[in-house]
Amino acid sequence: MSRRALRRLPLVPILLLFLVLIIPAFLATWIAPHDPYISNLRARLQPPVGFGGSWDYPLGTDRLGRCMLSRILHGAKYALGISMVGIAIGAILGTALGLISGYLRGWVDVIIMRLVDITFALPSILLALALAAISGPSLGLVVLVVVFVIWGFFARQVRAETLSLRERDFVARARVAGASGGRIVLRYILPNIMNTIIVLATLQIGVVIILEATLSFLGIGIPRPAPAWGLLVADGRQLIVSNWWISLFPGLAILLTVLSVNLIGDWLRDWLDPKLRQA
Repeated sequence: MSRRALRRLPLVPILLLFLVLIIPAFLATWIAPHDPYISNLRARLQPPVGFGGSWDYPLGTDRLGRCMLSRILHGAKYALGISMVGIAIGAILGTALGLISGYLRGWVDVIIMRLVDITFALPSILLALALAAISGPSLGLVVLVVVFVIWGFFARQVRAETLSLRERDFVARARVAGASGGRIVLRYILPNIMNTIIVLATLQIGVVIILEATLSFLGIGIPRPAPAWGLLVADGRQLIVSNWWISLFPGLAILLTVLSVNLIGDWLRDWLDPKLRQA
């Protein structure tokens, strides 16, 4: 595949991502037609445009008369905010432990990798239920669960890259020249695995959005009346036959966002890998 073709590939998913997630997350306050929290009982359960509704509520209203379009736009703020914060913390924690594990090896490596195995073995939903029973649903709870779920992916991948890089000639020369372990890790190993970290972080956005939506759908994530996408889907599950738009449009927002992020992540993986880029 040519370089020009690679550049054209992500245009559609990037456009979808901007339309569904990024632009609404930053501009929802100005582009939303209504306040997502204000009810209008006279307009409750109004269908979307084209199905008997009006342009006052293009995507219809829920059982309390709240504008679905406005709630979906404001819900993007929660999806993007949790993704950025959770992935940033998980990436920093996982990368640091992966570097330590891969470079030092020995008993340190064994302990960190066993912690990763425990993380993968413990169901995230069970952890969220336990924490919600103690402290109640909250935004902080969702971020904590996100970090718990994703840090192990970064730790395991970074460890594998570090084990390979620490045996390279340039690392051996730095060691012979008297460079300390910390300097070798930060100066020579970390810059060579940044591409991997960027791609992995991009691919984790879809995982985080689905996880946040799942927790909110089950009532153990973001508390009401916040317009989180998972809560919007849950609001319409009992009306899915008669008032299908309440669950359909938030579900489509989740679908398009996750699909776009995954396509962009695949493209980044091919673009940042010299071997795949030159193939």
